[in-house]
Amino acid sequence: MDPDRVLEGLDPEQTEAARALRGPVCILAGAGTGKTRAITHRIAHAVAGGVVSEQQILAVTFTARAAGEMRGRLRSLGAPRVQARTFHAAALRQLGFFWGEAVGGPKPNLMKSKIQAVARASHSVGLQPDRLGLRDLAGEIEWAKVTQVRPSDYETAVVKAGRQAPMTGGEVARVFEAYEDLCREEHLIDFESVLELTAAIINDGPKVAQRFRDQYRYFVVDEFQDVNPLQKLLLDAWLGDRDDLCVVGDPSQTIYSFTGATPDYLLGFADRFPHATLVRLVRDYRSTPQVVRVANHVISQAKGAASAKHLTLRAQRPDGSDPIYQEYDDEPAEATGVARKISVLLENGVPASEVAVLVRTNSQSAAYEQALSDQGVPFSVRGGERFFERPEIREAVHLLRGARHGAAGEEAEPLVRLVRQLLSPIGLTDAAPEGRQVRERWESLSALAQLAEDMAAKPTPDGRTASMADFVDEIDMRMATEHAPGFEGVTIASLHSAKGLEWDAVFLVGLTEGMVPIIYAETDEQVEEERRLFYVGVTRAREHLAMSWSMARSPGGRRTRKPSRFLDGLRPASPSTSGRRDRRKGGVVRCRVCTDVLSDVTERKLGRCVDCPSTYDEALLERLRDWRRRTAQDQKLPAYVIFTDATLQAIAEQEPSSVSQLSSVSGVGSVKLDRYGEAVLALVAGGEPAGQAAGDGEDEDE
Repeated sequence: MDPDRVLEGLDPEQTEAARALRGPVCILAGAGTGKTRAITHRIAHAVAGGVVSEQQILAVTFTARAAGEMRGRLRSLGAPRVQARTFHAAALRQLGFFWGEAVGGPKPNLMKSKIQAVARASHSVGLQPDRLGLRDLAGEIEWAKVTQVRPSDYETAVVKAGRQAPMTGGEVARVFEAYEDLCREEHLIDFESVLELTAAIINDGPKVAQRFRDQYRYFVVDEFQDVNPLQKLLLDAWLGDRDDLCVVGDPSQTIYSFTGATPDYLLGFADRFPHATLVRLVRDYRSTPQVVRVANHVISQAKGAASAKHLTLRAQRPDGSDPIYQEYDDEPAEATGVARKISVLLENGVPASEVAVLVRTNSQSAAYEQALSDQGVPFSVRGGERFFERPEIREAVHLLRGARHGAAGEEAEPLVRLVRQLLSPIGLTDAAPEGRQVRERWESLSALAQLAEDMAAKPTPDGRTASMADFVDEIDMRMATEHAPGFEGVTIASLHSAKGLEWDAVFLVGLTEGMVPIIYAETDEQVEEERRLFYVGVTRAREHLAMSWSMARSPGGRRTRKPSRFLDGLRPASPSTSGRRDRRKGGVVRCRVCTDVLSDVTERKLGRCVDCPSTYDEALLERLRDWRRRTAQDQKLPAYVIFTDATLQAIAEQEPSSVSQLSSVSGVGSVKLDRYGEAVLALVAGGEPAGQAAGDGEDEDE
């Protein structure tokens, strides 16, 4: 391929990066600025120009998905034999190749489960942590190994780092040492050891080092702000005394410091290589100017070393809608409000797969799972199990069901007390525990206990105080109405798991002090990482960005919360009044029978109170339902995605005879009007939709 043709379509800064073919190169690439495009074109340009052969290039990134995307782009650019791998995949391959020559004897076995090894090590030193405690211990050992901390140094290192260990420092050190002994005795290695051993056989074996460096002469490292000390050790072994290294990263997107990642190597690149070429990518092709302005404001307030090199993005897309800032009275109201806004977006043609709700902790997802289910909106949970599928919640539900019959009829206070008593032995304590995994379990159980408190605070529909039976019935109903697994829909994800992804519409929720930034971000450095996490969330949005917070946890609770400090200078000066303006904006909807104001979403769709009398053609409603079923089968969609039951009933009641009348029915947006309007009007008129006979689309066995 002509080297100049490879550069076609690149912007000036991307072209500058792609032309920097030799020597150390540092590309600071802001969110949405086309960094993968820049580095793959740089590689292809070097290959096409004869600077280096494909087989001599090693491109490294952090996820298999990113590596796969890089390989795909390189194939399309005429460089299919370039090695694009994760650090671990590259090291594992090299370790297997050089083991016989460098070490000899049988290769060590890559352990299948670190948890099992940690459990055995814990028991050997007289400790019996539970499953989540073991996960926290495994994570702590991983942190120690990637930061090159040995068992004997752990106690000092954890204090210096300001970490909250899952046990005392001495206990973790004992388990860590026993774990390392077990691995040596049983000839096992974990993923951290793969990197350590690969670096060691290159550094300690001149012949191996020469063979490796003859093979690979040209290195590219993506997401360099997330490199940890162990990965840096391996990278230095790969390089030796050479400097044909290109690194790409954004210090404003450093969000994994708790795992040992550090932006120091990116920020100090120019100090190590004073002659390095520095390129800044700042043209944002992902987001509208409105979203970019929010992102720039958020990161402009950053403090610390990383803030000095933050990039000011320049939007390249046309104008879009203004971001939404919404305050709610309580968490359930926030979840319901967000779900309703998503319903409007879907009705206006935004695909469900292009909408995301981003939460700070996994425990927040339950409210949004329920609210989306109530609205008939399909969803999936990314990067974690859905609320009622989590092991601790399954265990809790089993206990609650077992207590149902004996506790039937208990009063409100005993319900709350009994629920907390039942959940206490499996992890629900009065105060949040230390340890990331243990705390996530506690947050899930706490959310379940909060549901009991919410139910106890208001009477049941028949005027009683909620009992244990009512509580279990509510849980069963919520479990039954969760969206079926595997169906593509709105994404619910944590801010951390959203890194590297993007959607047309993003809802950042729960933006209060104590959640964003999280309550256990105590040092200035930890708060700044929370700011960067918020920045990552903002920059996931292409067109629509909504940010919300609630003033109380439960309906009727004390409004003591404060909006996140990261919203300062962004949200309206009087968010509560702006929220009221937002609610009025849609207009007052009154019942067409009794003229009362309608607030419930179903009643607003019907145009009347559910208790008010209404007459409609039952045969028409049945025809509409039958048409919806056949259409859903043909389009392989859930029926409620076509039209909800409430919308079909409203159509049957109002019997619209024109497009304008049909468009006035709540739930019939412009997109649905274009797709289904003609068919619906034909059904109302007593006929059949064009091209669809009465029996079309029915299963043969029905």
